[in-house]
Amino acid sequence: MPLCICMPTCPFYNDKMARMPAMAERMRQHYCLTDNQDCARFMVRNALGAERVPPDLLPDETDRAKALIDGPGLERKLSMGDS
Repeated sequence: MPLCICMPTCPFYNDKMARMPAMAERMRQHYCLTDNQDCARFMVRNALGAERVPPDLLPDETDRAKALIDGPGLERKLSMGDS
């Protein structure tokens, strides 16, 4: 799905990674302009609503997105390094 509908308001798309412009541009090209279905931010937004997308969630953090969607206990375990 080209051109993510979230682009106008997405903090990632709008210079969240200003200190890493080359990496940010590659990620924007893949997640924002080519295949937003793989974007962790898009996944959480679709499942839980825009207000539940953490501001620091990067597009490639799909494991974290799945944990958020599945429930807060799983995200806590992932952030602590437990499996």
